[in-house]
Amino acid sequence: MNARILAGIADTNASLFRRLRVPLGDPAAWIETDQGTIAIVRDLEMDRVRQRSTADTVTCPSKYAPANGLDPDRETATAQAVAELLRQNQISSIVADRSLPFIYAWHLQDAGIQIAYDAELGVRDRRAKSDEEIESLARAQSVTEQVMRQICETIAGADASADGTLTASGEALTSDRVRNLAAMEFMKRGFSMSHGAIVATAPQVADCHHAGDGPLRTGVPVIVDLFPRDESTRYWGDCTRCVVHGQASDTVIAMHQAVVKAKAAAEALLTTGNTADQIHQAAENVLREHGYPVSRGEITDHPSIQHGTGHGIGLDLHEPILLDFGGGEVLCGEVFTVEPGLYGRNDGGVRVEDMLVVTDDGPRNLNQLPDGLDWT
Repeated sequence: MNARILAGIADTNASLFRRLRVPLGDPAAWIETDQGTIAIVRDLEMDRVRQRSTADTVTCPSKYAPANGLDPDRETATAQAVAELLRQNQISSIVADRSLPFIYAWHLQDAGIQIAYDAELGVRDRRAKSDEEIESLARAQSVTEQVMRQICETIAGADASADGTLTASGEALTSDRVRNLAAMEFMKRGFSMSHGAIVATAPQVADCHHAGDGPLRTGVPVIVDLFPRDESTRYWGDCTRCVVHGQASDTVIAMHQAVVKAKAAAEALLTTGNTADQIHQAAENVLREHGYPVSRGEITDHPSIQHGTGHGIGLDLHEPILLDFGGGEVLCGEVFTVEPGLYGRNDGGVRVEDMLVVTDDGPRNLNQLPDGLDWT
């Protein structure tokens, strides 16, 4: 009999959550066989999982206790129960995904059950999104844009002190202060910023994943990257814009124009059948044609290219596949962020990011927000 398993904590394992439809904080397992699907969850969670999941059978570890009983530790007990369930059903081998905790592998092997690995299990089935999932992502991105507009307008409308530091309500406008404002706005809307946010300016922004630190300044670009999770659906938003208080320099204007063109070149190829490699190369080629070098792994003083062009998104903020060198064929219904950028210590950084759905006829952009530098 063929069988596949996903197991762990559904609150942090998106593939398991997608099947159980309940973000359980206790150990759980999902087993797929030729005879149907089985969810093994804590006894007090059985009714919720029955109501929300598509499992044919929902059971608990105590129903499959081995001869010597279950361990009092919940995770150990769940792994023991999985092994006993498979033994009782005469399943001698099972296929696991990349996230299977070792405790399950150990107990399965101890019971004489062979484990094979499927790199695509829990990956490929999540890549092409359903209409319901795309709607959840569209809602998350819409709310992300609401807060993005508020943040960019706050920075653009701030006062500038004599030394160029931005102030609001008489206090310095810092990266931390702006992130806290975004967190509060998302909380009001039922979203969380569990992975934080980026509000970064020169020189820290030369490290493209630096969250930002210290006061913001007039004339210097600020990258605002917001990536909250909708707690009602657990799908993510992810949007980046760049804002300049006052007048942007000619260097920054040229950087922004190149980034926007690179983004358009990548988006034009977001069609079923094209490869992630092609999409990334299209964006990078535009930036290189504008004179910007590649500097992956090296922080530079002058604007350079430091990363790929985007990533999949869904129940995880970053999902396979990446829009980068070596990336394979994109699927109809797959959702990506497209986010080329340029970064340097001296002039700062520019990144613009939208979320798009791959279709047979070209991309569907879930963003509506302007992508310019001026937010006044």
